[in-house]
Amino acid sequence: MATTRTAHTVWNGDLMSGAGNTSLDSSGLGNFDVTWKARAEAAEGKTSPEELIAAAHSACFSMAFSHALAQAGHTPEEVNTKADVTFEPGTGITGSHLTLNARVPGISEDEFQRIAEDAKTGCPVSAALTGIKITLDATLAA
Repeated sequence: MATTRTAHTVWNGDLMSGAGNTSLDSSGLGNFDVTWKARAEAAEGKTSPEELIAAAHSACFSMAFSHALAQAGHTPEEVNTKADVTFEPGTGITGSHLTLNARVPGISEDEFQRIAEDAKTGCPVSAALTGIKITLDATLAA
C-alpha cells in the first residue's frame, strides 16, 4: 500500500535576506526555520534542505540495512548511520556520504560490507538521489 507524507514551507522575501518555515505536516513533529545563510554558511539554529535530506537518507539507509541483515539471518544490536549531504552554492547538492557503525553479532566483515553496499543502493532515498554521488564508510563494531 502506497503512503504519502507531507511537509510544506512558507517563504517570505528574496533568497538572500528572506526566511522560511518548514512544517512536518504528516507527523506534526515540528516547524523548522530555514534561510539561505543556514543553507550556504552557518546553521545558527536553523535548518536547510540538505539537513532534511541527510536526516531522510540516514533513516532510510538504517532501515534498509537492518532489513537486509534480517533477510540474511542477522539481528543488529545497533545501527548508527550519519549522512553528510554536501551543497555547493551555484552548483547544488553534490553528494551524500554515509558513515555506518553497527554492532551485528555473528556476521563476517565481508558479509557486513556486502550487505551495507547493497543497502546503500537499495535504500529508496538513495534511489531518489541518483543524480548525486553517494559514498559509504561502513565499520563493524566489536
